[in-house]
Amino acid sequence: MNIAIIGYGKMGKAVERIAKIRNHKISLCYDGTPSLHLLNNSNSDVAIEFSQPDSAFNNVKICIENDIPIVSGTTGWLEKFKIIRKICKEKNGSFLYSSNFSIGMNIFFEINQKLSKLLHSYSKDYEVTIEEIHHKEKIDKPSGTALSLARDIVNNKMKDTWILDDKKTKNQILILSKRLNNVPGIHIVKYESKMEDIKIQHKAHSREGFALGAVISAEWIQNKKGIFSMKEVLGI
Repeated sequence: MNIAIIGYGKMGKAVERIAKIRNHKISLCYDGTPSLHLLNNSNSDVAIEFSQPDSAFNNVKICIENDIPIVSGTTGWLEKFKIIRKICKEKNGSFLYSSNFSIGMNIFFEINQKLSKLLHSYSKDYEVTIEEIHHKEKIDKPSGTALSLARDIVNNKMKDTWILDDKKTKNQILILSKRLNNVPGIHIVKYESKMEDIKIQHKAHSREGFALGAVISAEWIQNKKGIFSMKEVLGI
């Protein structure tokens, strides 16, 4: 495939390395919002987008409007996701979003889903805490991955809502966010009661795992129309 990379930071460079290993070509690299006259489906089969929260919406919109399938992993902009969903439907576009493209992390999502379902009947007995640790360059807080984990717990009616770095009530999930040097990503979910603790953890060793998942998703979305996630890619 000819892949356009939108957002040529550390993640964009990791995507470039993995894509080349998998025998794809990089058609264009942008470190900002792509120009309409340069980005089109004659030079790019798919776009992979890891940019900034303030530019992600326009990046995705431009690709959909130019009939370029797009895979996006930028977090912190999902208040506009409904608008993108509408545009994608109107334009018969191809859009795949994930807050985390790691294959292991997406299996971790499924484990957390199952665990919160099983504990639903005992929700009053268990406190829930999500801890996420990332590199200092990460802008959004909490991470999109932590929000996805919290949303699944809330959807399973284990807790009512989440709160960031503050005192919580029994019905809230406490999310603790830390920003340290050289940490690709650590997520810990703890279910704690007076009698026992249950803890699950995912630790990324590098950005390569995220990049691999994004490139696999770009391969998967070819010739497909609609809005997708890693669930469809991995068949989970």
